[in-house]
Amino acid sequence: MLLVYTHKITPRLTYTFKHFFTRILQIQVKFTTKVEEFIAHEGLKLTYSKQALGSEIFIRSTNLLFEQGINDAEIIMGEWDGIACFFQTRQEATVPFDVFAATFYLLSRYEEYLPHVKDEHERFTAEESIAFKYNFLEKPLIDIWAYKFKNLVKDKFSEFQFPEREFEFISTIDVDVPYTFKHKGLMRGLSGYLKDLSKFRLYDIWYRTIVNLGFRKDPFDTFEELLNYQKQYKIKTLFFFSLGDYSTYDKNTSFRNSKYQSLIKSVADYAEVGLHPSYFSYKDETLLQKEKLRLESIFNRPVEKSRQHYLRLAIPETYQNLINLEVKEDHTMGYADHYGFRASSCTPFYFYDLEFEIQTPLKIFPFAVMDGTLKDYLELSNKKSFEVIVNLAYEVKKVDGTFITLFHNETVSNRGRWRRWRKMYIDVFKKLTTVK
Repeated sequence: MLLVYTHKITPRLTYTFKHFFTRILQIQVKFTTKVEEFIAHEGLKLTYSKQALGSEIFIRSTNLLFEQGINDAEIIMGEWDGIACFFQTRQEATVPFDVFAATFYLLSRYEEYLPHVKDEHERFTAEESIAFKYNFLEKPLIDIWAYKFKNLVKDKFSEFQFPEREFEFISTIDVDVPYTFKHKGLMRGLSGYLKDLSKFRLYDIWYRTIVNLGFRKDPFDTFEELLNYQKQYKIKTLFFFSLGDYSTYDKNTSFRNSKYQSLIKSVADYAEVGLHPSYFSYKDETLLQKEKLRLESIFNRPVEKSRQHYLRLAIPETYQNLINLEVKEDHTMGYADHYGFRASSCTPFYFYDLEFEIQTPLKIFPFAVMDGTLKDYLELSNKKSFEVIVNLAYEVKKVDGTFITLFHNETVSNRGRWRRWRKMYIDVFKKLTTVK
């Protein structure tokens, strides 16, 4: 156990220390404001205040973890043995910056509460983040700080044994469009034929026809293969199904369609299933609740996992709505326009609500890379995309974290723009099951 002396115990402080030490470094933390108790403690201990009490590990605190509300904090970047850092302190300390204030700033998504420019879908973009601006978006910086700090503790308390955690890979699949041809309904099916005809896509007309007649499997119906990969490579796979109404941005099969319902039930028998809330739900609790109830009625169990469509995330509104509806996990924390670590950590963490100054029960699972980011936003080749995925995984492996990818069921269809991506998906599995 680690004993921490501080002049004031706050929700921000306990939240940050528990993520840094308990979730990343696997050690329990206790806090005290009593100097006598701290001095008498003979085990692992740390002072987080303005002055050191003795020769213990000392981090000079800035004000962030003792404040309330949002202030426009000045960010000046520095380095700690070649690693990016900020909230630097001038006084002698074990490390040259307030590592806990910096951790809280990144993890709470403090910068997303500040004024910023949104994209066309009202999203906070990677380019607006300090991680992108200062070139550490591709590194789980908080976990790196923690592991570096771990080495400092080992030097000072050589008898202390840190528990070890293990690298984990989670593959997540968003199901925006479960079928490309089948189960669209009469009007949407006819519209597809007319669109192909207007562009003289005769092969697509033929292919659409034989799929609809049942002579060929729908190309986007890749669920059996995805479940087989999970079993073969022993990689945990999560599926997020869309249950929204049809709109410009939501083109899923109707939730009333019996074939779609059967698909969801069959996938849920072999993998964990969550909700993929529709485009317009991210600030609409009533709409979110309606879609959640639809999914629950299909597979007869509470919906505990969610990821927003188009990764539309309004902090704190989206998370507050999910909490109100008793969703336990959200998987939206990542960027559409760039790969990397939006919250600068590869360790799942709990959402801290800066409006109410509390740690919430909603656990955030940050993903590192999305297929559409590589293919559509950055227009990378298949080879380069594979290298990006593997390099991100290796960064996570260095700190024994959780590496999460976001693919879609259509990605492994090998059709159209996703040609040869099935092989890449399998190659990622093969590569990461041998990561040492």
